[in-house]
Amino acid sequence: MTNIQGKIVKIISNDYTVLVDDKKYICKARGKFRNMNISPLVGDNVIIDEKNHYILEILPRKNELVRPTLSNIDQVIIMVSVKHPDLDLNLLDKLLVIIEYNNILPIICLSKLDLLEDTKEVKEVIDYYKKIGYQVYINDEIDKLKKIFKNKISVFTGQSGSGKSTLLNKLDNNLNIETGEISLALGRGRHTTRHVELLDLFGGLVADTPGFSSISFIGMTNSDIRDNFIEFNEYRDKCEYSDCMHNNEKSCEIKNKVEDNTIMASRYNNYIKFISK
Repeated sequence: MTNIQGKIVKIISNDYTVLVDDKKYICKARGKFRNMNISPLVGDNVIIDEKNHYILEILPRKNELVRPTLSNIDQVIIMVSVKHPDLDLNLLDKLLVIIEYNNILPIICLSKLDLLEDTKEVKEVIDYYKKIGYQVYINDEIDKLKKIFKNKISVFTGQSGSGKSTLLNKLDNNLNIETGEISLALGRGRHTTRHVELLDLFGGLVADTPGFSSISFIGMTNSDIRDNFIEFNEYRDKCEYSDCMHNNEKSCEIKNKVEDNTIMASRYNNYIKFISK
């Protein structure tokens, strides 16, 4: 029996596609994982029985996302539509906090700027997120975007209808990923992606993940949410209290920075909403 190491790149039902170098194996999972209450995930590095096509061992994960369900992710590209559906900074900030908490690099990509009559507000948003340290791209910057995937496992996520599948097809038309029409009544797109699969893209692997209708701060405390609003960390040492939650406390430097527009008001307002739930 020859045991070899590979990576799970697709799961459909109980069939696990494992990539070993340039060869793919369709494998089953050993029953022991069910007894151990462990489920193999797309992105898992695994040991397989090459002859019998069984997953024998799941190697330790460096991270894991719950929605979408993936492991060992290097970066997440958050697709943000500015029109149809409208710009949703609440969802963007929620995703950024969750991705930061999981020690994954978030990258912001805005779409549909061509549908706006006035781009001033969006440009201010772009400038702010860049200023606090995020990579921000426009979806027509194809040459720039192609360079971010090499040697990385990347995930696309964001609003349904924001253009995740459309952009992947622009990056590589051989992917031929199904795209959906926008429902004007609902302001969101139909979910077109049926399963999670890692695809070869510019020297790396990328997942086009199923759209989601809800996302939550699973396993996170209010302190975790606070600590992953990255620009807060620059000023929090100047707050009167070391454990300041930047809400009801007096002498809060974060609130001062919101008042003088150093911290964008929408970011702070979203933070208060998140810790109030």
